[in-house]
Amino acid sequence: MLNIRNYQDIDFSGVQMLMNRSNEFDSFSWPLLREKLYGDPDWNPSRTWIAELDDQIVGFMLGVTRNIRGTNYGYIKLMGVEPSVRRKKIATQLFSTLESQFIQEGMNIFRIYDVPLNYYMPGIDPRYTPAICFAQKMGFTHFGDSVNMQVDLNDRDWEVSPQLEQLKKEDISIYRATVEDKPELFGFISTEWALWQNELEMAYRSKPVSIHIARYKGKIKAFSAYDGNNQGTGWFGPMGTHPDLRGKGIGTLLLYLCLNDIKKQGLKTATIPWVAPISFYSHYANAKIDRVFWRFEKKLTNV
Repeated sequence: MLNIRNYQDIDFSGVQMLMNRSNEFDSFSWPLLREKLYGDPDWNPSRTWIAELDDQIVGFMLGVTRNIRGTNYGYIKLMGVEPSVRRKKIATQLFSTLESQFIQEGMNIFRIYDVPLNYYMPGIDPRYTPAICFAQKMGFTHFGDSVNMQVDLNDRDWEVSPQLEQLKKEDISIYRATVEDKPELFGFISTEWALWQNELEMAYRSKPVSIHIARYKGKIKAFSAYDGNNQGTGWFGPMGTHPDLRGKGIGTLLLYLCLNDIKKQGLKTATIPWVAPISFYSHYANAKIDRVFWRFEKKLTNV
């Protein structure tokens, strides 16, 4: 008999094995899965569900919530079903449990995977055809796509020290962020890029700090980061530049500083996730679209 219950810490190893068996195009290491659960700023075990069959974990669904600009979003952040027992409505029962919970909690919109602040995939990779079919069956609507791009770190030399020296003549200084920079940096992102605060918090935990900033006339006007999400996997971003510095090539230099750091970690590639300016990364880093994701949502209220 199938048993649906909340996740407990003792389930972690079983969930990790399940996720790796049920997600053929992805790999969930111990640190990565731990970050997706315990590292989420809104993680709550009461929204994380396990399906057991004969005392074996055969299904997993991680639910999280966010309030974004006054709208309450509920998300399936991760899910997996044991391949040998699919088509037995295990995912449906997990989903029904989570959906009822989100409705009771007043969520307005239900989405799958594309969770701001802490996420693994910005949507469903359509190669996971059963997941696409599941989303459609559960009443979700496909409302957009997103892409990840990949950079070959051996493609070129990412060193930019000469350019940084030249910029000093224009009163522009670019360097690795320090703890002393943190209050001003977080003030800088508080309006246009407030959703990136958690990723910068994570980047500040790296050793060395995995953030580079640009100051113009003494004030922070741009930044770039890596390892703010999916740490240790070569995940680039976020990055932002104030209009005062746009058009001066600052974004490119900040990108190269991060890619150089990732290369020094011993990685061969870097991932640029959830990309909007595809042409920018293609032109300046020879980045190529690596994965495409379909975004799905279901309205739970009229808001």
